[in-house]
Amino acid sequence: MKTLAVYSIKGGVGKTTTAVNLAFLAAAEGRRTLVWDLDPQGAASFFFRIKPQVKGGGKALLRDQGALDAAIKGTDFEGLDLLPADFSYRHLDLRLGKGDKPRQQLQRLLKPLGRDYDLLLLDCPPSISALSEGVFAVADALLVPLIPTTLSIRTLEQLDDFLREKMPKDAPQLLPFFSMVDQTKALHRSIMQGAPEQDLQILRSPIPETEEIERMGLHRMPITAYAAAEIAAASYRALWREVKFALGG
Repeated sequence: MKTLAVYSIKGGVGKTTTAVNLAFLAAAEGRRTLVWDLDPQGAASFFFRIKPQVKGGGKALLRDQGALDAAIKGTDFEGLDLLPADFSYRHLDLRLGKGDKPRQQLQRLLKPLGRDYDLLLLDCPPSISALSEGVFAVADALLVPLIPTTLSIRTLEQLDDFLREKMPKDAPQLLPFFSMVDQTKALHRSIMQGAPEQDLQILRSPIPETEEIERMGLHRMPITAYAAAEIAAASYRALWREVKFALGG
């Protein structure tokens, strides 16, 4: 099982829409796919029309493998399941921080899922915390959305520095990509053009800022499912091809 975390220190950069659309594309190719909505706000759960609630909350999941298995729900799409959000996830940092070797807790929890899934996709809340460090430990790659602004580039550099310092030998692969791109903005164009010169290793498939992506909240499903001909859907397909290659096909 490959584990892909959609992660950013910043909020509001398109993490959940990316997670939802890439999960759909992976499942459509026949990969048994599980999304874990780790964000207490539960946006991914909302998009998949599943109530953001887990019996016993995050405490139960960390304590009992059976609770995790029971919490997994099927979505409307074949081969695509969801482990829903729960408002108690806001305390996961505290739960992990109290345990012995918090990074290893998530590894032990998720390892059995490899029997049933080919891809685990983690939709992460924006933070640097015990939870995010646990995610870094279990993820094969971090898919990092970047709005083309100076501050977003700075957060990528901060994340890269953190991984090099804290996980010099076993850090996950970093897969940054430009998100919510507005080609009419000179700043967006300038930063995207300058990225190769800074050797930031950003993926080549940007996701545009479009009204159709915003309408996902009305349709409550991946844009790649209900508007496959839209430019945004094509952009997610291109991004998935790059991600899939980075994960080894």
